[in-house]
Amino acid sequence: MKKDKMYGFRFLRFVLGIIFKLYYNPKIVNKEYIPKDGSILVVGNHKHLFDQCLPIISTKRPIHYMAKKEYFDDKKVAWFFKLAGCIPVDRSIKDDKATNAALKVLEDGNALGLFPEGTRNRTNKTLLPFKYGAVSMAHKTNSYLVPFAITGEYKFRSKDLTVTFGKPYKVKSNDLDKENKKLEKTILNLLKSGK
Repeated sequence: MKKDKMYGFRFLRFVLGIIFKLYYNPKIVNKEYIPKDGSILVVGNHKHLFDQCLPIISTKRPIHYMAKKEYFDDKKVAWFFKLAGCIPVDRSIKDDKATNAALKVLEDGNALGLFPEGTRNRTNKTLLPFKYGAVSMAHKTNSYLVPFAITGEYKFRSKDLTVTFGKPYKVKSNDLDKENKKLEKTILNLLKSGK
């Protein structure tokens, strides 16, 4: 991340931290599991537009999230996604440009945020089926996966809004189906522990 963008990100994280702590009162569990350096993918469940904010305020590291390009077209929120260092993704196509930008983040030893469900879960299911992007990128770049789970409600002075991080681990097998199931099970266990 360039210096000018780094300052913007730090300012954003500082403001976000104040707003979230005063308004939502989130509980952050095991933030020490987030490595302070090296390439990592921070991956978790996705139930609300603000989900990426909880990992962002949990670490001093900039986390580059992949976000649908429609957010960048909306002037009301585009500034936030740009300042946060997000990577626009065109979900109507196989967006190789976005994938390459994400891989570059990891190859440079930085942090990337992904929601393996691919979209917000608006169903009654605990998790939507996981896409393979997270385990595939972790495998290609030898990056750590840092799983997290968000539980509770985004309400004023929430009594239960929690983000729980799990221990980082690496993809050890070429069997991405097996690795994807492992990631899903890990996040499911974190969801249960965060309730």
